[in-house]
Formats: sequence, C-alpha cells, structure tokens
Amino acid sequence: MNTAIEVKNNIWWVGANDRRTHRFENYWPLPKGVAYNAYVVKDEKIALIDTIEQGFLNDYLENVETLCNGASPEYLVINHMEPDHSGSIKAIMSRYPEITLVGNTKTFPILNNYYGSHCRTLEVKEGCEICLGSRSLTFYMAPMLHWPETMVTYIAADKLLFSGDIFGAFGTLDGGIFDDELDLDYLEEEISRYYSNIVGKYGVPAQNALKKLTALPIKTICATHGPIWRSHIADIVARYDKWSRYATEPGVVIAFSSMYGHTEKMADLIARYLRAAGIHHIRIYDTSETHPSYIINDIFRYKGVILGSPAYNGNIYPTMETLLNELAHMGIKNHYVAFFANKTWGGGALKHFKEFAETIKWEVVDEPCEAWGEPKECDADHCRRIADAMAAKLLQS
Repeated sequence: MNTAIEVKNNIWWVGANDRRTHRFENYWPLPKGVAYNAYVVKDEKIALIDTIEQGFLNDYLENVETLCNGASPEYLVINHMEPDHSGSIKAIMSRYPEITLVGNTKTFPILNNYYGSHCRTLEVKEGCEICLGSRSLTFYMAPMLHWPETMVTYIAADKLLFSGDIFGAFGTLDGGIFDDELDLDYLEEEISRYYSNIVGKYGVPAQNALKKLTALPIKTICATHGPIWRSHIADIVARYDKWSRYATEPGVVIAFSSMYGHTEKMADLIARYLRAAGIHHIRIYDTSETHPSYIINDIFRYKGVILGSPAYNGNIYPTMETLLNELAHMGIKNHYVAFFANKTWGGGALKHFKEFAETIKWEVVDEPCEAWGEPKECDADHCRRIADAMAAKLLQS
C-alpha cells in the first residue's frame, strides 16, 4: 500500500515510524519511538533524497516504485551516510542500476566501506546545482553535523531545505508529518533530547551551518527525523542557535549515585538549600535509575551542575563514571559545577571529580564536600555552602 505523503507539489515524504526500536544508535532511549524521513522529488528527472532504515525497506521501495510509475529515478542524493538513512542504498542500487549517487568527497569512502562501489556517482561541492527540470537541487556542506560527510540539499523554487539530521527530533509522527499537525508539547523533550544527545557535541559546526543556512529563504525544512517544519521554522532555528551557543537558564541539575542512601541524603539537602537561596528550577537524578540521555538534556538547559557519588572499590560509582565520560566527551561549555561525595573508609570519588573538572573546564563554585557514612551536621553545613555558592553564581549571571 502506498503511504507516501505530498509535502509540496510533486515532493513526497516516503518515511516510516519506528515504535519497536528501543535504543537509537543502540544507546539513546526511544520511549516515544522515532521517525525515519526520506523524500522523492518528481520533475522531468526524479531524485530520491536519502533512503530509510533497512527494516522498513519493503514499504520504502513500494512507495518509490509507485511514485516513479514505471520510470527510473535519475539521482539518489546522500545527505548523510548513517545507516538509519543509508540502509536502503544497496537495494536502490540493485533495483535501479542506472541511478547516479550524489554525494561529496567524504561521502563515497563511507559508502564503499558500507555497501560497496557503484558505477555511477557524482561528487558535488559547495553551491553545486543539479537541474531536474523546473526545479534545481543546490548543495551546501555541513560537516560534523554530526558526521564529516553531512551536507544539505536546497530547492530554491520551493524555498525548501532537506536538512538531513539537522533540526531533527526523536518521536514518531503520530497522525501527521508537519509540525502544525503534531502535538509539539508532547514532543518537546524529544526535540531537545535529540539535539543534546546527537548533535550537542558539535556546537561550533552547528553555528557555522546556521550562519550559512539562515541566509537562505526557507519556508519548509524536511529533516530526516521528526516533524517537517513549515509553521515553526523560526522557533526551531532559534533553539538550535541557543543550544549550539550553550546558552542556559538559571537552574541546577543535581545528579548523584548512591548505594545505601547517604549520598542521596546529601543531594536532597543541597536541593533544599538551593531552594531556600532562591533557585526555582532544580532537577535531581539518580544515575542508577536515569539514562544519561535525560540528564545531559537538562544540563544543556540549566547552567548549574552538582554531582555526587560514593566511593566504590576505591573508585567512583560506575553509573556516575559513565555520566562523567559522556559529559567530557561532549565538551559542553559554560557551566558552574560543584561536587559532593561519601565514603566508608578510603574514598575514591573525589579524585575522579577533580580530574573531570580539569577536563571539562567548568567553573567550580566551592570546595567539594565528602561525608563519612551518614551525613553529620558539619556535612549539612558544607552542603549549604555549596548550595549558597551555586545560587550566588546563578543569580548574579
């Protein structure tokens, strides 16, 4: 059955909703699923824009064949080589051996490693155009958003941008494909979590791409995940600008690990003192219960971060170590940070917190607090000092 949806006159969405995959890239949780968006542009010549995850190959091929109506597509534009978008390329090469694969100089080595070589390829550079008839495709490079070969495709006649993973979102498209057909409040966290988890490491490339793309008149953004943007373009562009500048709000994320509840008590003490000091936005996460995906998302939002862990075999608690590794890897900027710890004999967490602080280069607002077992009055006083120091920094920002 043909499930294609027309985006503009003779520009079609041929995507799919995935409610069965539980982890994006086998790591990031997908509680609301994910959509894979691919497109067909019909003109005197037909162009396919990206493909689809291999598990949805049959429906994708049926949609393409129905839209082509016996003709063969002239081009397959590869904006991004990640397998959730390139997974059907081999099938397309087999079904349409005369098709020309369009990519840039960094596309084809990845293509060859994944799916083998193809006899017809066209390498494009910044500003290159392909005429399809009444429409032309223009290509702009967007390296490291979030792979080195990433590019975008623009149709000036329709003021339409095929943006690849840029401006994407987690979450399935329930009942429609356009932003004004969907419940964006329901997708709010999935939009920001997609940016913070998938694109967030690449703030500088995002800023570079935004400067380039916002110079184009754009009325429709066709991303490869999430809604097609036509009514809230200014909003999603503004969000990407804010997130990629690491602009934050005056709130605090407290993330802790705790085996027997002592470190958790310290987290609650700090939260109460923060509230008393005038901080309204406070989010507390147990790293053993909450995937780093959600903690990172709120760290992108709030400027204050307070991290706590017990000692564990002379080391830091494993789930906290995972969070620290993720944050260091992403290189998130412009935050205040403080630490608290708990030990029974030898300790170990503070050493890792110090190494993390040196790596991440956030401003440490106060000396760390380390309690022995059950927090005492002196520990509560130190927790208050941490909270007051963090609040002072946030309220004067």
